[in-house]
Amino acid sequence: MSDQTRFTLNETDLPKQWYNVLADSPMPPQPVLHPGTMKPVTPDFLSVIFPMEIIMQEVSTDRFIDIPEEVREIYKLYRPTPLVRARRLEKALGTPAHIYFKNESVSPVGSHKPNTAIPQAFYNKVAGTKAMTTETGAGQWGAALSMACNFFGMDLEVYMVKVSYNQKPYRRIFMETYGAQVFASPSDSTDYGRTLLAKDPNNNGSLGIAISEAVEVAAKSGGVKKYSLGSVLNHVLMHQTVIGEEALKQMDLAGEYPDVVIGCVGGGSNFAGLAYPFLRQNLKDGQRTRLVAVEPTATPSLTKGVYTFDYGDSARMAPIVKMYTLGHTFIPAGIHAGGLRYHGMAPSLSALYDAGYIEAVAVPQVRTFEAAVMFTRSEGILPAPESAHAIRAAIDEALDAKAKGEKRVILFNLSGHGHFDMMAYQQYLAGELEDYEYPAEAVAEAMKDLPQVEMMAA
Repeated sequence: MSDQTRFTLNETDLPKQWYNVLADSPMPPQPVLHPGTMKPVTPDFLSVIFPMEIIMQEVSTDRFIDIPEEVREIYKLYRPTPLVRARRLEKALGTPAHIYFKNESVSPVGSHKPNTAIPQAFYNKVAGTKAMTTETGAGQWGAALSMACNFFGMDLEVYMVKVSYNQKPYRRIFMETYGAQVFASPSDSTDYGRTLLAKDPNNNGSLGIAISEAVEVAAKSGGVKKYSLGSVLNHVLMHQTVIGEEALKQMDLAGEYPDVVIGCVGGGSNFAGLAYPFLRQNLKDGQRTRLVAVEPTATPSLTKGVYTFDYGDSARMAPIVKMYTLGHTFIPAGIHAGGLRYHGMAPSLSALYDAGYIEAVAVPQVRTFEAAVMFTRSEGILPAPESAHAIRAAIDEALDAKAKGEKRVILFNLSGHGHFDMMAYQQYLAGELEDYEYPAEAVAEAMKDLPQVEMMAA
């Protein structure tokens, strides 16, 4: 065991390949279905919104995919990211546990999102794409793709969930500074947005709605614009595995191996990015690391959702996938963790959770911010509300180890900083934040609107 606090790698240690969990997952992938025919999608359908290289990565079962040198060169702006032992947090908790965090907040946009934004923009540029569309919740994904499109000389339209658009104006300005156009979703720029606003001019929006708008714009562009997604799909989670591949090397430098790996989950990308390489070690090398996904009680897709086929967006334009879902009609509460408000969970992660290879917990908003403030005051870093969910679970693990008098090595992903989330912290410090627990009966009601494909899946 090392007595260091920070464990850093050199540029030469930057991973040269992404890890594809589909090569090792004990759970065979379920078919991706066309939203109209409910039959397996074809490359022709997907090519309307994605470039072919992305489609090939999405369906690949190769264990490793080479990272293009053009992508690695941009990664070097911030990667490899540090692994840090949170010694001051350990001391504050009085725990025998050793707590480590992978600090993805050091990227230019302050989160893990560029790990997939950069390759997605690259593959689109190579394919001749002139402009891109996307959605964003808290704005971290929108900022990352704005930066990546700027680097590769492409225009970008971002549909930002309206409640976050209003809560986080500086993230919008950040995107605009990179050259992106940002629309509050639902917007009057799309047919679907106008339909929703006609029914409810005060609609706060959801990630499912924002996805629908971005997909509509790409699909109607005649091939000029392509769509990009920041989580959920296999290629996105695969691009994020640079986090875990680096962490494996860094834990070796620390002379320890994690007993538990923790990440927040909305669609699943930052959790999978850290956890999937450790899952590989569990499956292939006999390790027994627990992998814990942490979600808000306000959006409990894993802990209260149903594992079934559902649409990826609210307007039923995106493909149908089998996942844990709260229903594509889900409208979330206006919690500050905007990146964790998606109605569904990544299909690969859902399958692994359903089979028991991954654990999940849901934590309320107030206790999450309590953990965030403790981390800030101990380690000096102000975390994003999304990342604070992982911190909450890490603290709970450390306190459990303390109560049991046992050493436990805990690793979590600090997926982003909270510098643009000060309104949330202001409300917490003023005692104005409220908890919200999504009711089970609302999930049951949403299940009535699912696509009827269960028999086909069997």
